[in-house]
Amino acid sequence: MTAVQGFAAFPRQSAGARFAATWWGRAWIKALEDTTLDHTLLRKGRAYAKTGRVGPITVSPGRLSAMTEDGHDTVVQVTRLTDAEWDRFLDQVAAQAGHIAALLDGDVPQDLVTAAEDAAVPLLPAVGDLEPDCDCPDWGHPCEHAAALCYQASWLLDGDPFVLLLLRGRGRAELLEALQLRDAPAAAPGIAAADAYALGTPPLPEPPPADVAFTPLELEEAPGVDVRALGALTASASELARELLVTGRLRSLTEYQDRVRLAAASGLDAGLEAAVLAWRYGGADGLDVLERPWTPAKADLARAAAEWERQELPAVEPWRNRWTLGSLQLRYGRDGRWYPFTDRDGDWWPAGPPEKDPAALLAHT
Repeated sequence: MTAVQGFAAFPRQSAGARFAATWWGRAWIKALEDTTLDHTLLRKGRAYAKTGRVGPITVSPGRLSAMTEDGHDTVVQVTRLTDAEWDRFLDQVAAQAGHIAALLDGDVPQDLVTAAEDAAVPLLPAVGDLEPDCDCPDWGHPCEHAAALCYQASWLLDGDPFVLLLLRGRGRAELLEALQLRDAPAAAPGIAAADAYALGTPPLPEPPPADVAFTPLELEEAPGVDVRALGALTASASELARELLVTGRLRSLTEYQDRVRLAAASGLDAGLEAAVLAWRYGGADGLDVLERPWTPAKADLARAAAEWERQELPAVEPWRNRWTLGSLQLRYGRDGRWYPFTDRDGDWWPAGPPEKDPAALLAHT
């Protein structure tokens, strides 16, 4: 049976009412705002959402809908997860008993979302996952009615994270049933609780410090030893150890990316000058923008182009993710930021840190 949930209309809110108190609710709002081509309509949508004129909301797999007070049928389609993606997601939920307990308690654990992303399961929506539709005459994407519905949906997500899972394709009952059908992990051999308690309770170890400063080694020159390179390697090892301590995991870098990272940290960048500059400005994303052209989603470039035109900036020569203005080139990265490059004797060199707004780079470069 297809799961459907209905929610009563939200009453009129104060002008200062806020949307999305939870981090996953804010991710929903970000997906909406990154999709829009007109921020004026978003402002209207936020105001409309607080007026109490959006009717009861119906949530079903891949679909969010409501009728507004002025008679407009408003729908937001949400990309549904495939069966294979659901299987991988259920594997992540079942891996830790605390995950399902947290969901039932109204919380979305960040480590669950991270694990799902590592398994190529986009649990939280991103650009392109929300497709608004409304029968009003406004051609905005979204119109103020669809934007209002999305903003109100963030309140629903705050109250029950299973709403997000239903929008992704499966409701609470279906999810719990699927989890029950999976084999529970075998219990590790142990002793009776009474016997364990009789042994006493040992004190827990102190947690490791989260912020440890690196103290450079004082190395003496020795025949056949490159002291500078050895110092750079120890600093790199310290950096990676701290990253593992704080985040619980290490970045996944290719051999080439790690070589550039080490060169950027040590200053030993012979033959990698442009790559090192790119790394210092944007890490692995900056290096990718330097070396690989790609074709972004049309909506991403359309938003940037509309804002560029609104500010009456000079015309650009576009090609895939690159905009060229004479000796300046702006490149759109896979991380959603724009990177500046300048022409040096026919080669494009990184020229500064990235910005979300390409117009800001024109002012700073």
